[in-house]
Amino acid sequence: MSPMPPSEKTTTTIETCDAVIVGAGFAGLYMLHRLRGLGLSARVYEQGGDVGGTWYWNRYPGARCDVESMQYSYSFSEELQQEWEWSERYAPQPEILKYANHVADRFDLRRDIQLNTRVAAARFDDAENRWSVTTADGKQVSATYFILATGCLSNARIPDLPGLSDFKGKTYHTGHWPHKPVDFTGLRVGVIGTGSSAIQSIPVIAEQAKHLFVFQRTPNFSIPARNAPLTPELTREWKSDYAARRQYARAESRNGILTVIPQKGALEDNDIARRQEYEAGWTRGGISFMAAYNNLLVDKPANDTAADFVRTKIAEIVTDPEVAKLLQPHNHPIGSKRICVDTNYYQTFNRPNVTLVDIRNAPIDTVLPNGLRTGSKDYELDAIVFGTGFDAMTGSVAKIDITGQNEITLNEKWAEGPRTYLGLMSAGFPNMFVITGPGSPSVLSNMIVSIEQHVDWISDCLAHMRARDADRIEATKDAEDKWVIHVNEVAHGTLYPQANSWYMGANIPGKPQIFMPYIGGVAVYRRICDDVAAKGYEGFALSATRQATSVAAE
Repeated sequence: MSPMPPSEKTTTTIETCDAVIVGAGFAGLYMLHRLRGLGLSARVYEQGGDVGGTWYWNRYPGARCDVESMQYSYSFSEELQQEWEWSERYAPQPEILKYANHVADRFDLRRDIQLNTRVAAARFDDAENRWSVTTADGKQVSATYFILATGCLSNARIPDLPGLSDFKGKTYHTGHWPHKPVDFTGLRVGVIGTGSSAIQSIPVIAEQAKHLFVFQRTPNFSIPARNAPLTPELTREWKSDYAARRQYARAESRNGILTVIPQKGALEDNDIARRQEYEAGWTRGGISFMAAYNNLLVDKPANDTAADFVRTKIAEIVTDPEVAKLLQPHNHPIGSKRICVDTNYYQTFNRPNVTLVDIRNAPIDTVLPNGLRTGSKDYELDAIVFGTGFDAMTGSVAKIDITGQNEITLNEKWAEGPRTYLGLMSAGFPNMFVITGPGSPSVLSNMIVSIEQHVDWISDCLAHMRARDADRIEATKDAEDKWVIHVNEVAHGTLYPQANSWYMGANIPGKPQIFMPYIGGVAVYRRICDDVAAKGYEGFALSATRQATSVAAE
């Protein structure tokens, strides 16, 4: 075969675009839509086989959102929110994933999304003012802006248990569930963990399994969801007033969820009135239970009244007093861990085929080929389900080898805990944005409200830069230092740090324990971000590298 003529020889070319977005969940989809609106070219890389982010991966039995459907949805398109019909008060995972796919198709987003592609590394070239992004298969793309839409709860964690590789049965993690239904009929199943995903899945698995063993280290507070089909009347009511309700969630609420803002503290009511208030919240269902009074998360005696109420409810529901006692949390204030929402969780422990195993006093020693051992007792199992959570807030970012200025990696910078300005940028990493990153309300809020706020802020910032011929933005170290201090000060004015929660990174061995999200509230945080922008992006340095002239923010 004769050699290829010089004119026909191929050369390796690196794709270029204005922005690379990592992740095609709700954040990545909306970010792509907004960048297109600015006339910027963007490429989205998604590790999964389709769009949807956390709702693509989390397919465990009973998976559904803990924010009501009419609120857990985009607000950026009036047509979208009017045309989409939710079926239940709390949408199940398949319906939320269908919604994400509908959005991707409706706004023709797929042509700029590359699926089944993991971003392995990103390096900032200071001289060129560009990010070189490398995928796991070795391909590279060059972009001015690098935007992380990797999600806060997307890096599933399986504990390092001795003997796990020798287990002969099936193992599952709630955060990486198979895409085909799993049938537990006739099986002895062990669920390890009692966080949100386990609390949702345990009642469903118990209905199938021959016997279900729930291995609990720390009990969690859970409130009944009171899920039900959405009536046409309620849907019409929401849609007729969507604009006002969305504005309230954005600008008035603490967590981006519509609830009545309480005007008094728990101890201002007498015992009878207070119990009536809690009963109303329990009957109503959902996380709005914590909105009964305005001081439940800042005053321990007030919090104790709510915690005691829920512990009493657990004792009323669970017929075995010893089991009820194990299910009653005592080691953290209610709400200081993400409060769970369930359907018949506590009732499930009244089933004859369900056993609660306390692994705080007798931890799991080893996984056996046919089960596992705690202390001196063996449990025979055909399948193990890990409801052991995620390396939250930072885990998905940490999996990418990100190198900024002066050859400093983000993992090196964040070794003692994440450091950001507004949860949006980290000093030393120009033109790199994080959507709902540590230092922002993120997981303490209705995520879609926070996602839209961040995406809108980033988009407005890029439009502001373009109008001034700027192509580089970076957080200043001084602004970042002050923000980190502020985030911690606000957190320590509450009861949240009293819990060993994933908010603190406490579920990951060796991870620095600092409070990662901003607890000041969605409305307060939005005003701070808007004020920063109104002051010419105070705390950020903007420049025009193409002209090599500084247009630093005032």
